[in-house]
Amino acid sequence: MSGRKLRPEEKELWNKVAAKTHKMDDGPKPDMSAFLATEVNPRPLSEVARSVLGEAAKPVKPLSAGAAPAYMPTVAMDKKTFQGLRRGKLKPEARLDLHGLTLEHAYPTLTRFIMTSWNQGHRLVLVITGKGRDRPEHGPIPLRQGVLRHQVPQWLNMPPLKRIVLQVADAHQRHGGGGAYYVYLRRQR
Repeated sequence: MSGRKLRPEEKELWNKVAAKTHKMDDGPKPDMSAFLATEVNPRPLSEVARSVLGEAAKPVKPLSAGAAPAYMPTVAMDKKTFQGLRRGKLKPEARLDLHGLTLEHAYPTLTRFIMTSWNQGHRLVLVITGKGRDRPEHGPIPLRQGVLRHQVPQWLNMPPLKRIVLQVADAHQRHGGGGAYYVYLRRQR
C-alpha cells in the first residue's frame, strides 16, 4: 500500500486504540451447502412484472448519446420559459439567502419565504444556498459538501411546498450559479 508514513503521535494513538480491541467471536458458520445445491430458475422480467403489477413490463429504451441523463428532473413548465430560465434571461422577483443557517433554521425560513412569495403572486424566486464548505477528509465516512445545497430541492418537493412549486432548476451564473436555485411557482387559482 503506498501511503504516507504515520507520525510518532499517530503511531502512539493507534497503539492505544489497538491495545483496547479484542477479537470478535465469529460463532458457528451456517451450512450453505443445501442453499447452494438448490437449482435457481429465474422467471423472465415480464412474468415478474405481470405477477406484481398485473400487466406486462414495457421494454426500456436505452439512452441515445444526446439524451438527457435519467436523474435530470422533467420539465413541468412551458419549455420556452424554461429555456429563458436556464439562460438567465428571467429576473427573479424575490430572493432568499440561506448562507450561515442551520438545517433547523433554514427549513422554516424557506417555507415561510416560498409561501409568502406565492401569496404575493410571484412566479420566479431565487433561493441562495451557497456551494458549501470544503471539509477535510479525515474519516472513513465522506462528508457531503453543501448540506443546504442538497436539502433545499428535497424540501421544495415535499408538502406543503410541493403543491405550489412548479419547477426547481440550478441558477444561471449571473444569479449565483451552482450555489443557488431558481424556484418557479404555480399560478394562484
